[in-house]
Amino acid sequence: MSIRPIKSESQAQPTMEGAGVHLHRVFGFGDTSQTDPFLMMDDFRNDDPAQYSAGFPWHPHRGIETITYVLAGSVEHADSLGNTGLLGPGSVQWMTAGSGILHQEMPKGDSAGRMHGFQLWANLPASLKMSSPRYQDIAGKEITELQDDDGVIVRVIVGDWRGKRGPVDGVAADPQFLDISVPANTRKVIPIDAYRNAFAYVFEGSASFRDASNPIGIKVEKELNGEEIFLRDRSGNRTLVMFDTGDEIVVQTRDEGVRFLLMSGKAIREPVAWHGPIVMNTQQEIQQAMKDLNDGSFIKQPTQG
Repeated sequence: MSIRPIKSESQAQPTMEGAGVHLHRVFGFGDTSQTDPFLMMDDFRNDDPAQYSAGFPWHPHRGIETITYVLAGSVEHADSLGNTGLLGPGSVQWMTAGSGILHQEMPKGDSAGRMHGFQLWANLPASLKMSSPRYQDIAGKEITELQDDDGVIVRVIVGDWRGKRGPVDGVAADPQFLDISVPANTRKVIPIDAYRNAFAYVFEGSASFRDASNPIGIKVEKELNGEEIFLRDRSGNRTLVMFDTGDEIVVQTRDEGVRFLLMSGKAIREPVAWHGPIVMNTQQEIQQAMKDLNDGSFIKQPTQG
């Protein structure tokens, strides 16, 4: 077994999307090779309704899947095919845009005005880019939650953990998507497929994701009682941690716990052509998508049940 070293760390950057929603972009609209099959991720955490209530009015998607995970508040969605739904705390929506869909997403805060969630975009391979659109709306109570003896809590949204599968299925990238909470003063080793790209996004607390037994390049100091302190080795709020190759990751907390999303998927390794929420393989396909939008032929097929 080999621990995955950290390839890079970065901070989510503030930006604005939709009709004026203030959020933090974790990654996206750049080189996709490190996150393949994932294209973009946003953290739309906010306590001020004025900064998110205008939402994401009607807009198109083609060629991708969007994953929305809500922790606080709610998101109401509707699409041009007549589908509607409400995502409450703890719930997930996995939308396969496929050949094309027009939809809107309107966030609403909880009783204290808090809105917190994430949206992740996953690419579709060329063979599935023009497949029928599909929704999977999963209520929070349907998501498997497991607690290990060491107090670590794992919500299994997609993929496997300790032999338990998450409720979302049939996703092209065959990803793993876990919400993991690790208590203070805990070291946790998490197995992960060695052949997948993998990254963690910290949104509460802090932790080290390096192997504490071999902290290469990390400055070490000693406290008066002789205990070693590893400096510049803690990933905190809104930190993206990209992992190199290996089949395990290690998480070490100290005086506070940590909560993070762990995501991995099989790389598609195909050309990526972007035009906002439309992602195809070639510029010719992007031009065709824009033509379809302009002439009213963007919606190709009905949703599948």
